[in-house]
This record gives sequence, structure tokens and C-alpha cells, in this order.
Amino acid sequence: MKHYLSHLLPVSILALVVFVVACGDVPDTERKQINIMSQADEARMGISEFAKMKQQLRVSRNPSYNAMVQQVGRRLAAVMPVPHAQWEFVVFEDPSPNAFALPGGKVGVHTGLFQISQNEAGLAAVIGHEVAHVVARHSGERMTRGILSTGAVAVGTYILNKKADVDPRVAAGVLGGAAALGYKAHSREQELEADKLGSLYMARAGYNPEESIRLWQRFSAYRQRMGQTQGFSFLSTHPVDSKRIAELQKYMPRAKQEYRP
Repeated sequence: MKHYLSHLLPVSILALVVFVVACGDVPDTERKQINIMSQADEARMGISEFAKMKQQLRVSRNPSYNAMVQQVGRRLAAVMPVPHAQWEFVVFEDPSPNAFALPGGKVGVHTGLFQISQNEAGLAAVIGHEVAHVVARHSGERMTRGILSTGAVAVGTYILNKKADVDPRVAAGVLGGAAALGYKAHSREQELEADKLGSLYMARAGYNPEESIRLWQRFSAYRQRMGQTQGFSFLSTHPVDSKRIAELQKYMPRAKQEYRP
């Protein structure tokens, strides 16, 4: 066991250094996070990827869609704290009701989203949610988890293969937990955090944050019409609609404090 601990000690010290250097706060929340990515690097990656997407995907020329996205985008960009932002809002021809945001202020909206968003406030709720992932640096946080889990897996593998005096079940548990750490997309925690931050940003931009609740109610109705199910909440990386709506309802008093029509 002493040999086992001696090999874990350098790893523990390294983990402590990473925690101290890379630990920060998510804006407008009290949550601590570990992110070894720099904001400048995140922005460069996002800007580069968005340029590729514009070459590979079909950009919509629908004048009403583009006008609404640009209007909402201008208002939100003025209140969303995205470092190194080179704001760009593009509508892509895609029937799926979706949108996305990349670091560096790059936002894509699918034409299929407008059947769900229906109005400027609904669109602001979606864009605010997606950019909130960027503000909270969720992608860098996930990449950090992946990097740290890779190191932990390497240590666990070494222990499992080389240390006969260590209970294999203990080492296997280390491996399993480390691997699970790296295999998360936007976790349920991150999704709910983006919902709340998004409602703050749309309120600060002059949109009624209560529209975010109505938006997810429309998404829920859409899934039911399309026969889509999400399964049990604990099996989904995205919160089920009822959970998402309930959390937003509880958060509304805070968001409405920021609302100035």
C-alpha cells in the first residue's frame, strides 16, 4: 500500500496545482469550475470552426428570419459577457429546431427553430441559452474533464497492471470513475445553468424572461407531436422538459429583477 500511495502522491500534487491555477467562477452564479483552457484559445477555436461551417452548410437567405436573428443578436450581444467576441449571427438552412453558439461570439440558428421560437422573445431565449454555454465556458470545462480523466485513467491502469498489492476492485473503480468524468457532453447541471443564465441575458436585453418558460413548453408540445421521448431524467444529458420548466419557474424572480422593458 505504501508503494501505491507513493505513486499517487505526485498525481495528487499535480491535481492540486491544476485546481488552484485553473479554478474560477461562472459569471452570475456561485459555481466554481476548473478550466485549463484560456479564453483566447477557446475563442480562436470557435471562430475557426464557424468559418468552416459557413463553407460547408447552406446559409439561409430568408429575409424575415435573418432580420429577426440580427435584431435579437444585436440586443443580446450588448449584454452577454463573451470575451474576445467577434459577434456573428447566421441562419442556416436546416429543418431541425436547433441553434448553437461557439466561443468568439459565433451563433448559428436553424431555419427549423422558428416554428418553435415563434417571436423575438422566444428566439432570444434560445440564443441566450446557447451563448450562456459559452459565457460559462462549458466546452472548456468538458475538455478539462477529459484531459484530467485521461491522466487518471493512465494512473489507474498503471496501478492495476503493476501493483499486485492493490485490490484490483479499487483500481478498477478508479478507472471507471475517471472514464465517466470525461464522457459528458453538456451535463444536466450545465444545461440548467445555461437556462438560468440565458433568462438573465434576455431580461437584460429587454425581453420578458417568462417567455423562456413558454418556449420550453412549446418544445415539449413539439416533441409530443413528433412522438419523441426523452426517457427518465437521470438517463438524459438534457433535463426533461418538466424539470427544465420547473427550475426556470423557480428562477424567474431572480431573472425578472433584470427585466427592463
